[in-house]
Amino acid sequence: MVPRGNGNPAGHYLVAKTVVLWLQRRRVALGFVAAAATIVLAQPTWGTWRAGLIVAALGAAFRVWAAGHLEKSREVTRSGPYRWTRHPLYVGSGILALGVVIASRSVIVAILVAIYIGATYTAAVRSEEAFLERTFGDTYAQYRQSASAPMDRRFSLERAWRNREYRALAGLAGGFGLLALKILLPI
Repeated sequence: MVPRGNGNPAGHYLVAKTVVLWLQRRRVALGFVAAAATIVLAQPTWGTWRAGLIVAALGAAFRVWAAGHLEKSREVTRSGPYRWTRHPLYVGSGILALGVVIASRSVIVAILVAIYIGATYTAAVRSEEAFLERTFGDTYAQYRQSASAPMDRRFSLERAWRNREYRALAGLAGGFGLLALKILLPI
């Protein structure tokens, strides 16, 4: 049951917090629903498929680069793309999603993806930033204000693997494989 605000600002905060937690916890499951809807609604051509694949591959590469620097829950990572953005995995996912939208050639898919990303990524960022603030305190506050020095760390493919980035690559291959099948076998 979702608590109601009843005009009380504290109640509204509680409702918002409940919704954010629900979205954050279910973003992967909601992503599968959005992916299934994308496959059903997509109207790809080989031209849009190729263009979308190039954009999506760039997004996936950005994610791998970020994951190859990330020591999740152990530190405030400040190397690689983390020098410029606090959430490079979400930036990479957004680029990847743009590639899927291009490949799908569907306005409805574009709207669906925008709603999914806007809702779930905002919730995930809020939840993750709260965790980082609780866990790393002033270190994260300085990083957030761009006041901390970058770290000197090289990219590690082993680290990207440990961060399970292969799952995003498998999803990319599977999704574009299904879009290719949709072109070959119009349904």
